[in-house]
Amino acid sequence: MVLLNSKKGGLGSPAADFSLKGVDSKVYTLSAFEEKKILVIIFMCNHCPYVKGVIGRFIEFQRVYSDKGVQVIGISPNDAAAYPEDSFDNMIKFNRERGMNFPYLYDESQRTAKEYDAVCTPDIYVYDESRLLKYRGRLDDNWQEEASVKSRDLKAAVDALLAGNEIDFEQIPSMGCSIKWKNQ
Repeated sequence: MVLLNSKKGGLGSPAADFSLKGVDSKVYTLSAFEEKKILVIIFMCNHCPYVKGVIGRFIEFQRVYSDKGVQVIGISPNDAAAYPEDSFDNMIKFNRERGMNFPYLYDESQRTAKEYDAVCTPDIYVYDESRLLKYRGRLDDNWQEEASVKSRDLKAAVDALLAGNEIDFEQIPSMGCSIKWKNQ
């Protein structure tokens, strides 16, 4: 496992379109979420201990914010040939076992992850209603124990945007496993 931090920068850039199959067998595009005020895109996977450590928090976040016009989307870009635990079939199983309440999409070609310049799992992007990047950072300050969390950065970012405010705090990169790229 290679630990990486997400990249800083890119704020104000537009969300890249995508067309990806979800674990529910539906194909999703960026425009499928156009009625949502805020879009939270998380590059994630099944096997990463960092994702496993916080997946319950992402599910709870979606539960709390779904009525406020916020949509979470999970995208798995990992090379399933090299990491079979991240296969589409195992994504379906991961989704079902955890009771995920947001779309979980498969980026088999890895094109979407490259267009977003994703680095790690989880790598978190928050887009406003105009689909401009406003936040790229961590979920919170403790990936292991929710009880020890002192700074809920994703929540603070989304709350600011929902209130019509700019995000006025340092955006600390997310950390996690490296994306498992296919050999080119």
